[in-house]
Amino acid sequence: QVQLVESGGGLVQAGGSLRLSCAASGRTFSSYAMGWFRQAPGKEREFVAAIGWSGRNIYYADSVKGRFTISRDNAKNTVYLQMNSLKFEDTAVYYCATTQQAAVTTRESAYVYRGQGTQVTVSS
Repeated sequence: QVQLVESGGGLVQAGGSLRLSCAASGRTFSSYAMGWFRQAPGKEREFVAAIGWSGRNIYYADSVKGRFTISRDNAKNTVYLQMNSLKFEDTAVYYCATTQQAAVTTRESAYVYRGQGTQVTVSS
């Protein structure tokens, strides 16, 4: 059974930084693409960033490009999201998710497993 557990969320002032982590278990982590999504109150869940199995192929949402960095450590079965220059509009629950494929994708329907989420709150 695939399990994803996020950590690292919290309250931060605008302009600050946070690093989210997602620990995966239940299958061979290094074989699959990973992604981060977020959902703000009253809004639909949206794609944030994705990384392929090797870490070489990466995609970002335009809203976070240049501020967020996704990475993975296959030896530790962990994917990270470094968030810098945080804005009030980044406030959301952030979810780690994984697919059934190795290649990176931004298609939300491909992410069949998702964690419980971690709250990120940015104060203005």
